[in-house]
Amino acid sequence: MQGETNKVLILTVGQTIEPLEFSLTEHAPLSGVVFVASQSSYPVAGELLRRYGDHFRHYTLLLNDHEDLNEAYRKGIEALRKALEWDGRPILADISGGTKTMVAGLTLALSGKGVTFSYVGGSQRDSQGRVVSGSERMRYLEDPTYRYGLREWEGFRRAWNGADFRAAQDFLSELLARPLTPSEERFYTHLRGVAEGMLDWDLFHHKAAWQKLEEHLEPALAVAEAWGHGAKVRVLQELKEAKGRLRNILDNENRPTFALLADLLANAERRARRGRYDDALARLYRAIEMASEADIFERTKVQLKDEKTFVGKYEQHLVWAQRYRQAVGLREVLEVAAGFDSSLGKRETLSQRLLADYTGNGSLGGLLAQRNKSILAHGHQPVKEEDYQKLWDYLRNLGLEAAPAWPAF
Repeated sequence: MQGETNKVLILTVGQTIEPLEFSLTEHAPLSGVVFVASQSSYPVAGELLRRYGDHFRHYTLLLNDHEDLNEAYRKGIEALRKALEWDGRPILADISGGTKTMVAGLTLALSGKGVTFSYVGGSQRDSQGRVVSGSERMRYLEDPTYRYGLREWEGFRRAWNGADFRAAQDFLSELLARPLTPSEERFYTHLRGVAEGMLDWDLFHHKAAWQKLEEHLEPALAVAEAWGHGAKVRVLQELKEAKGRLRNILDNENRPTFALLADLLANAERRARRGRYDDALARLYRAIEMASEADIFERTKVQLKDEKTFVGKYEQHLVWAQRYRQAVGLREVLEVAAGFDSSLGKRETLSQRLLADYTGNGSLGGLLAQRNKSILAHGHQPVKEEDYQKLWDYLRNLGLEAAPAWPAF
C-alpha cells in the first residue's frame, strides 16, 4: 500500500482501542477516516481522535442499535458515500472493531464496490480471545464478490434476461479476464459462445445461431452439471430444448412456416418487454403478411412469391405468383393471398379473414392505422404500449402464438 495518495479508511469501532490504533498506524498516511461506531463505542472513537485526529480529516457515523443489520448496512453505504465525496483513492475498510452485526452490515454494504478490506489479527490472544498487545498483525482480505465475479455475473444475468446479448458477452469477457480455474475458463468461454449464438438468433441469423449453439451449448451444460449449479443447468437444458425449434426453422429455410412466424412473434415480445414498441409493432406488421403466407404454405406447399412451387394441380393458378410479385403494400399482398385461396374454392381462410378485417368493418384497419403513424412507418409518432398490445391481442385471437420465451437465469 506504499506510495498511495488520498487514502481513506472506513473503520468499525468496538470497545478495544489497541487493534484500531494499530490499523491507523499501519494504514498511515491517511487522507481521511470515517469512523462507524455504536453508542457504547463512541468514546473509543473519541480517544482515537484525541490521539490522531490532527493527522487526517474525519467523520463519525453512530448506530442507534449495534445489533440491527439493516442499520449497519445503511451506515456502511453512508461511509462509502463520504469516502467517495473525499475522492478516496484507495478506499479501505478495516473490520477489526465493532460487533459482529456491525461488521456483517458494513461488509455487505461495501462488497463489490472496489473497497480493500483489512483486519487486525495477532499471533497471541488472551483468555477472552482478544489479540494481545504487541502481537498484532495486519491482514488484507480479498473481496469474495471480486474473486467469484459476482458483480459481472449479476450484470450478465440481467443482460441475458433482458435479451441484451451484446452486453451479456461483455460481462462474460470481463469474467474471462480474471484469474480462473480451468473449468471456470471453459464454462465462461462456452457460455460466451452461447450468448453469441443467442444474439444471432435474435437478429434472425438462424444458421449462424445454430452453428454457435452446436459448438458451445453442450460443453457449457456439461460443466454446469459437473458443478451442480441448478440454475445454470436448468437454463442450458431448456435452451437445448428450444434449439429444436431453431432446427425446425432451418429445415424449412426460406419458407414461410408457422414455426418461423412463432419465432417472429417471440422476437416482437422481446422488443416489447424492453419498451421498444415501435420495433415490436413493426414485427407484428410483418407477422400479418407472414401469417397469410404460412397458412397457404402449410396447406399447399405453395409459396406465393416462388413460381417453382406452383406444381401439380396448382400450376393452373400460376397467375397469382405474378400478381404477388406486383403487389405493393400489405393490403395488396392480402388481396393476392385471399384471391389464391378463393381460386382453390376455399372459404374463411386466414388470409381471407385478414383481408376482410383490413378492408371491411373489422378492427385490423384501425390497428394498422396506428402503425402507419409510427416513426418507423410513415409518420412521426412513437408507438404506445397499448398500440402494440391491441395488435398483439388481435393476432392471438386468430390463434397465432409466439414461440415459448427463452429461459431466464
